[in-house]
Amino acid sequence: MRNHVHFRSTRLDAQDRLPRHAITRRGVALLMTWLTMAALPVFAQQAQDSGADPLMLDPITIEGLSFGSGLDLQARSNAGSRLGLSVFETPASVQVIEADTIRQRGQRDVNQAIVQNGTGISFHGSPGNGGTSFSMRGFSGHASVTRLYDGTRLYPASGTISFPFDSWNVERIEVLNGPASVLYGEGAIGGAINIVPKRPLTDRTRNEMRATVGTDGQRGLAFGSAGPISEVLAYSFGVSGTASDGWLDRDDTSSLSLSAALRWQATEDLALTLSHDHGDNRPSTYFGTPLVDGRIDERVRHRNFNVEDAVVRYKDRYTQLRAEWTPAGNVTIRSNSYYLTSDRNWRNVEDYLYRPDTDDVLRQFYIAINHDLEQVGNRTEATIVTTPGGMENTTTIGFDVNRIKFRNTNNSPYPGQSVVDFLNPQPGFFGPHEMATTADLTTDQYALFLDNRLKISNQWSVVGGLRYDNLRVTRIDPAFTRSFDSTSWRLGAVYNPVPDVAVYAQYSRAAEPIGNVLSLAQSQADLKLTTARQQEIGVKFGFLGGRGDATLSAYRIVKNDLLARDPDDPAITRQIGQQSSKGIEAALGFDVTSSLRVDVNGALLSPRYDDYVQSGGDYSGNRPPNAPRRVANIWGSWAFAEGWTARTGAHHVGEAFTSDANTTSRPSYTVINAGLQWKPRDNMSLDLNIYNLTDRLYATSGGANQWLLAPPRSASLDFHVTF
Repeated sequence: MRNHVHFRSTRLDAQDRLPRHAITRRGVALLMTWLTMAALPVFAQQAQDSGADPLMLDPITIEGLSFGSGLDLQARSNAGSRLGLSVFETPASVQVIEADTIRQRGQRDVNQAIVQNGTGISFHGSPGNGGTSFSMRGFSGHASVTRLYDGTRLYPASGTISFPFDSWNVERIEVLNGPASVLYGEGAIGGAINIVPKRPLTDRTRNEMRATVGTDGQRGLAFGSAGPISEVLAYSFGVSGTASDGWLDRDDTSSLSLSAALRWQATEDLALTLSHDHGDNRPSTYFGTPLVDGRIDERVRHRNFNVEDAVVRYKDRYTQLRAEWTPAGNVTIRSNSYYLTSDRNWRNVEDYLYRPDTDDVLRQFYIAINHDLEQVGNRTEATIVTTPGGMENTTTIGFDVNRIKFRNTNNSPYPGQSVVDFLNPQPGFFGPHEMATTADLTTDQYALFLDNRLKISNQWSVVGGLRYDNLRVTRIDPAFTRSFDSTSWRLGAVYNPVPDVAVYAQYSRAAEPIGNVLSLAQSQADLKLTTARQQEIGVKFGFLGGRGDATLSAYRIVKNDLLARDPDDPAITRQIGQQSSKGIEAALGFDVTSSLRVDVNGALLSPRYDDYVQSGGDYSGNRPPNAPRRVANIWGSWAFAEGWTARTGAHHVGEAFTSDANTTSRPSYTVINAGLQWKPRDNMSLDLNIYNLTDRLYATSGGANQWLLAPPRSASLDFHVTF
């Protein structure tokens, strides 16, 4: 037996774990500390304005400086409604993350931009399913957190999706916390994330280029252009290519992202936009590091236990034709027809178990998969503005139809085993394998929806929504057809006691499928959709004469009809389980001075299984896996000299259990990023970004036997120019 040295303990043992009330107090203390830190400069500036001794020096004022903002209550968003409301006008927790914010914080990866800017969002995915592995409001996974691209829902099939992955072509990211079924169909009990691409510009021209170099062989080139071609034509084009040698053994990565659009103003009242997006992504083939006594041995931090010929590759193509017609001054009709294809190839060994008796690693689950997904659909809606009784009334009514064909070919039941040395694993090769089609399904879905906002007075408005979904799943082998339907709705009110303050309340009902409809098994054909309900109250307000915005919300979500063992007969599985979550979320962003900006957000929540009896025992009262009790972000930007800006940010995620039994967990972590920007000219910048500044060893996902470690400290240098 070797002597286990060089360990860094990254786990609280069960007997050392704090009680729940202590964890809650610590989380509150953490959030309040960060909020206090953010507020101190405000008090200092107020003291300085009044002639008192300042708490800090007044930074240099830089005219025309743009920091980007993590919180903008006046931003328009489709994430919270189809009515074109601003964040301030929506009775829900909605956030818009603008492209300037993403770029200035050095977030080239879309998932990174989501979790480090969004309120209460944590990531727990692997390279192959990073696009669906988020946790929001105590619910996690692709069924509970919906991902959309330009308003079109992306279906992850067997949980694997990465598109879109590059933030270069992103105009903004819209986030809705809480159930979103009334907007996007079944699912999205935890929330919805909509990535909006850059669009053609009709009033100006934009040309830009970025070159990137960095540690671990990082390199990249990106180019973008948009503007008018003539009085009736406008375009947008963007392409980004990246590559890296990786931070661990045998982990070269590369990606190519392309987005192009052409807008034609056919008549004064009709505009047509044809766009095409393409993604070719070869992400990391790292699937985890085996644990030794529940800990990570730092000597294998950079080891890749996968095989030599491992493959993870995604080719995604998305084409859409958007039409916007205004037949009358108070009527706007929008129609979006789209065609999406995705080809996903996967060949990896994903399970690693350290065996102390032999000081080696047993590798299992030789998984080879090919996904062919094709989705075609149309979403059409009409928005009508009327003034009944002198009150402004906005109504959107429409339909959503789509057909998805999905074929899963793999080597199930994933055979194969191999043994490698712990400290110096020889990768070997995947070896010969036979592939067979294990799933061949077609889904046909149609939905009818209605959104309405009635502005009763300058102080009161009521917002409601209703959606009916009908989904039919047809599977070839074994052959069966199953139909599901659901009705989702919500009702909310907004009260403005003064113009800069909005107090709101909302109640909503939602539905979610059992598992994944594109991988529906015959044993699940007779099951019904799970249901959920949410109550939420909150306040949004501006302060300091428009220099700051803040939001605060509290909610409770209850999800019914989980698969659980019958308490009277554990041999029978029924849809009788219940899961719930309650919590508070807060966000604050303000310009302390014209050269200093602070953004902070956080969430404290209490998710639990209320009724959940499984073959392993009664898990009622336990916390669901991958659901941390606290998540927080803080960002600061300071223009300390002419042409120079320093930025730093911290992302904190609390401890998360890795099993329903709550016997194993991943520890909490805080990762710090920093950046320094120099602008020698108005149209030119040089950005140095440092990620994981303290070189923190931490895991974002994984179970009882292995964790997926986050990258160590790295740095990149971006040269960005506009012309």
